Amino acid sequence: MADSIAVSQGPLTCPSSRCEPGAILLGIVLPGGGVAYAADRVVIDEEFVAIAKQGRSPEARFRFSSPCARGACRQWTGSGCGVIDAVLSHATATPSDMPLPMCSIRPSCRWFAQSGAEACAVCPYVITDAGSPLNVAPTPEAGPAIHDERS
Repeated sequence: MADSIAVSQGPLTCPSSRCEPGAILLGIVLPGGGVAYAADRVVIDEEFVAIAKQGRSPEARFRFSSPCARGACRQWTGSGCGVIDAVLSHATATPSDMPLPMCSIRPSCRWFAQSGAEACAVCPYVITDAGSPLNVAPTPEAGPAIHDERS
């Protein structure tokens, strides 16, 4: 991998997980559909989960991270995460000259370990919405993004 950021030798984290106690709050979904990343690593608790579950799906409003479940996840292809593969296959471009977005999990991120900076370029356009089917929505810089349905 040509990226200068070292990938963790420990367990990898999923950057598109569910709102559950112990998950990391990666960011907030913006009205236009992108994600504004949290500057610091924020681990959510039961109180956050209870409040976030009022109203719309928390996964439609926030991005969360938790340990990668590998084969226990319906998005696992047998060798990697199918979500980032699908996002990259739909992307019209992955700007290589743009700085990587701020991210509190990059060294342990499954997508970064799997696809490097290209994954980071499209990551802000992935919305994890447990209540929606997997579908494509347009994004300005990186082409379409995937709404990642989690079971």
